[in-house]
Amino acid sequence: SFHAQEFLCNVQIESRQVAGVDPSVFDEMQKSIFEFMNNRRWSNVNFKLEERIECTFIITIKSAIQGGDEFSGSMNIVLQRPVYGTSYNSVMLNMVDNDIQFRYTPFQNMEYADNTFSNNLTQILAFYAYMMLGMDFDSYSLFGGTEYYERANSVVQVATNSNFKGWQAFDGPRNRFHFVENMLNTSVNDIRKFLYDYHRKGLDIMGDDLNGGRKVITSSLGFLKNVYDKRPNLYTLQLMLEAKRQEIISIYGEATPSEKIAMINTMSAVDPP
Repeated sequence: SFHAQEFLCNVQIESRQVAGVDPSVFDEMQKSIFEFMNNRRWSNVNFKLEERIECTFIITIKSAIQGGDEFSGSMNIVLQRPVYGTSYNSVMLNMVDNDIQFRYTPFQNMEYADNTFSNNLTQILAFYAYMMLGMDFDSYSLFGGTEYYERANSVVQVATNSNFKGWQAFDGPRNRFHFVENMLNTSVNDIRKFLYDYHRKGLDIMGDDLNGGRKVITSSLGFLKNVYDKRPNLYTLQLMLEAKRQEIISIYGEATPSEKIAMINTMSAVDPP
């Protein structure tokens, strides 16, 4: 039987803000990143074609060294997860990384090996590949993603002396360093319990048992509240809320008044907006 790679990753390069660079450079960049994400083996797990992890990277190039090979901008990362027995995809992550700086030369091999720093672009892509694997595995089994967060963490360690932004604690409160630190930090691992209960015991059940699944989702929101009570500004808590806010509201459209009240009480504490 045919075993697919892990990712079904859609890549878009937005370069309208940049003048003086041959547009074919960005076409080639898009193709290189697409192949890097989708053609590599990122784990030892055999994925079936229909099990591939769906994600989208939208890279907005804001500046380029004139005629050179240095680029900077931002990247929007969207991670989705299919919901069992439905055609619905649940968004697990919808975030922006503003610390994207890299060198890129068309037709040059995209080099990456764990534990070696060769290029900031492949370093960033590998980091998010491992983080997305971690979150995906966490959503199917409790703490199932640990191995991948550990790999993402070593990507951070390798990059920490590179002088590129986003890899160090002091670069700001919302960056790659903090993203993986939060996921591996056992004092706030209720974030990961939330990922598991909400998706596997909540959403995946709702196709067969709407009320039963929603009940679990209501109690899973308590994990977010636990984290908020300890560390209200935790980066991964903010990421969860940004990804889930709209979905949570729509899940309670048909809920009983008491369930709605329970959800509103928890969420208005955790997510005042």
